[in-house]
Amino acid sequence: MTWSLPLGSVAGIRLQVHFTFLALLAWMGVKGWRQGDLSGVPFFLGLFACVLLHELGHALMARRFGIMTSDITLLPIGGVARLERMPEDPRQELWVALAGPAVNVAIAAVLFVILGGQLPPVEKIGGGSILERLLLANITLFFFNLLPAFPMDGGRVLRALLATRMPYTRATQTAATVGQIMAVLFGFVGFFANPLLIFIAMFVWIGAAQEASVAQMKSALGGIPVRAAMLTEFQVIEAREGLDRAVELILAGSQLDFPVMDGESVVGVLTRDDLLQALARKQESRVDAIMRSDVVMAEAGEMLAGALQRRPESGCRTMPVMQGGRLVGLLTMDNVGEFLAIQAARGAGQSSPQVSSNSR
Repeated sequence: MTWSLPLGSVAGIRLQVHFTFLALLAWMGVKGWRQGDLSGVPFFLGLFACVLLHELGHALMARRFGIMTSDITLLPIGGVARLERMPEDPRQELWVALAGPAVNVAIAAVLFVILGGQLPPVEKIGGGSILERLLLANITLFFFNLLPAFPMDGGRVLRALLATRMPYTRATQTAATVGQIMAVLFGFVGFFANPLLIFIAMFVWIGAAQEASVAQMKSALGGIPVRAAMLTEFQVIEAREGLDRAVELILAGSQLDFPVMDGESVVGVLTRDDLLQALARKQESRVDAIMRSDVVMAEAGEMLAGALQRRPESGCRTMPVMQGGRLVGLLTMDNVGEFLAIQAARGAGQSSPQVSSNSR
């Protein structure tokens, strides 16, 4: 995720914090200093340590099912664990979704014992000791996260339970509808009670819509190999060539990103945006100095839906497609969109021969 600072790693999972989190922490520190009470800062840090453990619960449970997590990012609204994919087995998704709230229960249980087996009154969440506030906060997080609304854990639990009785796409659509109904309720209550609920309502509404859209995309791409939607006519550029060659290729056609080759090996991707930035800096260099070397590649025979899930968030629009160790195509979202449009025009659900486009 952009605008994030690394914190280290745990169990091979990168931990990072978004700059807005640090800005909020600084704001709370200044506010507490002016009011003569800095207890809000350690409570805030303790709360997000609990959020981090919550996300690690998801990540480690997913690992048990062979699903890796690339990173966990702390945001002012919580944490985000970026799994390489969601479990396809509803029972596995159920366990992964419940693992996070289970961590909050465990933390609350430990704090309950430390506090002598006494449950503090609810009003202490805003003015008790740090441990009392953290105990109540973890109980709140447990119930809040299990509300049946995407993108919260409860929405995934609901989808997993529905998916045991109906198709995955329909289960997702149903769970998304429930989530958007809850978003409306959040917004209505927030309008009269707490404006923060309006912000949460927007977050839930957008998250539910995105989950439904992703599920529909996966359904539309189900059973389709990468080779069916890849570009087969494209230009490549050598790593040792100058930027002028890249400019010539962009002006000569409609291709925006170029696989960078070192002999027969793909060593990176040169994007249009990176090229323009280098030219704006008057940077005279070779292609290999500004290319993106963290390339995610696809295999021509793998399923398209799986390949798209592995696309990096770095902003690179293009995935080189390999077959037998040789570059045979490019996978871009533009071309996938054209492929789906052609599939829809031919008739939903009908298989079709390979469609290649040279428009991007």
